[in-house]
Amino acid sequence: MKKDKKKIVFITGTRADFGKIKSLISILNRDQFFDVYIFTTGMHMDPKYGYTINEIEKCKFPNIYRFKNYLGYDSMDYILAKTVSGFGNYIKKIKPDMIVIHGDRVEALAGALVGSLNNIFVCHIEGGEISGTIDESIRHAISKFAHLHFVANQRAKKRLLQMGENPKNIFVIGSPDLDIMNSKELPSLEKVKNKYEIYFDNFALALFHPVTTEIASLEMQTNIFVKTLLKSNVNYIVVYPNNDLGNEIILKIYNKKILNNKQFKVFPSLRFEYFLTFLKHSLFVIGNSSVGVKESPYYGVPSVDIGTRQNNRVAWNKESKAINHCDYKEKEILRLINKFSNKIIRYKSNKFFGKGNSSMKFYKILKSEKIWRINIQKKFLDIIF
Repeated sequence: MKKDKKKIVFITGTRADFGKIKSLISILNRDQFFDVYIFTTGMHMDPKYGYTINEIEKCKFPNIYRFKNYLGYDSMDYILAKTVSGFGNYIKKIKPDMIVIHGDRVEALAGALVGSLNNIFVCHIEGGEISGTIDESIRHAISKFAHLHFVANQRAKKRLLQMGENPKNIFVIGSPDLDIMNSKELPSLEKVKNKYEIYFDNFALALFHPVTTEIASLEMQTNIFVKTLLKSNVNYIVVYPNNDLGNEIILKIYNKKILNNKQFKVFPSLRFEYFLTFLKHSLFVIGNSSVGVKESPYYGVPSVDIGTRQNNRVAWNKESKAINHCDYKEKEILRLINKFSNKIIRYKSNKFFGKGNSSMKFYKILKSEKIWRINIQKKFLDIIF
């Protein structure tokens, strides 16, 4: 291998973060200057969520490494510790020049810890964002360990500046999943409906995740969510919650109340490009997923955002008319469902999280020689008031 060639390790632990970094992996993999490695763990290795490592391998990327970091109902702190151990052993063998992580999951935090403690450049995708759950704290912690920041917009950059990060190391590139959303090669609706055996003429997407800090209320919240969906005269494509604390509560209610109901099609996971086609053609998105406040407004698809999970993001992206927030009140949820279920409504595309050209911006920055001369020793930069 040439001396100037760079080894880049990407970490992915969920179907969501792989969709975010897939375009970044692809563009680096096409250049002989980079050797790309993928450390695959988390939900990807769990059959309950569709064993999505298979979807990654279908992309035919090189150097895919599998690591199982949890069993059954392991707590987030245990998963973090196990991932630190496993990834630490992995990078000692690979000896990468850079570790690329995304977002706010414990797998990303493990990557940041291992990289910074071993004097390896850590590159954080989509830091500086706010949400309203424990994920936000994890995301900010990752940012403090990361050396390079590739953020979605100027507001995210300003938050990192408030945290004492060096402006020279913060780059606004947009949200990388928009690159795939923008693609003209997404599968047709007919193709994805046939693959997943969807026979609805019209449908909405339902994505509901646990809020770990509201675990005591989760059963009540899920029951209200499901009860309202059942009362509506709408067909739903439902995707499993993530593997955070409380996911079993949601799945138990799904299994009891909607699994065998013809109004619903329930999936552990959907291939990202296929999911985007469903999103693009759905009546609306409902639940508490970030999809409803980021990807949905980009397509102009209405979303019904329920509860606190995306509170700060909703406030941040309030200029989008596609986003409709409400609390766990059956009457209000039904009102919004009825608003968007009678006909297809589309809003002006919201470009708050980018324009679909993130991967090229990312690529050009990593090709620059000066990026590799950044001081590995971070310094907190005070804001002068």
